[in-house]
Amino acid sequence: MNEHHQQVLKITFTGLTAALAYVAFTFLQIKIPVGAGDQTSIHLGNAVAVLAAQLIGGVWGGLGGAVGMTVGDLFDPIYILSAPVTFILKFLLGLVTGLVAHKIGKINTIREPKRYFKWALLSAIAGLLFNVMADPLLRYYYKILILGKPAAALSLSLNLFSTAVNAVVSAAAATALYMALRPALARAGLLPKGGRL
Repeated sequence: MNEHHQQVLKITFTGLTAALAYVAFTFLQIKIPVGAGDQTSIHLGNAVAVLAAQLIGGVWGGLGGAVGMTVGDLFDPIYILSAPVTFILKFLLGLVTGLVAHKIGKINTIREPKRYFKWALLSAIAGLLFNVMADPLLRYYYKILILGKPAAALSLSLNLFSTAVNAVVSAAAATALYMALRPALARAGLLPKGGRL
């Protein structure tokens, strides 16, 4: 597959990822009220972002996840003001996952299922661990400093809880989906070349 086809494949996967992240975030979520008109949620949007970063790299996968979940925020009156933070966090989630999967693990060049399972799981854990630390804190400071919501402290502990639950569920889902999709994509010649973030 030449370089032009690789780019078309990555752009196509990014668009598909954005659509799947939107659906997973919007329709496969459990909202948790945290008071003062705010909410947090448990959802599968992060699993899509992680899976995309594992398959097509951190930049493209992170972009797909970020766009999908940001659009989800923009269409939800509860989350609309959080859209800029969502874009930044989900793009960074993809970058961290892609860094571990592609730069460190070289996941797309590995042939043995046990070895690429290891890097799929490690990259999911790395990206989602970053998200568990960054998401609640960035959202807290965004609400306090930018939006001027003094009640932001009320949502911090619940946001931390939901982000941790999301991380566990997303790591399991993304790794299972990667293990199911990787062989099929490789057989079809649709697995992008490795070595890129």
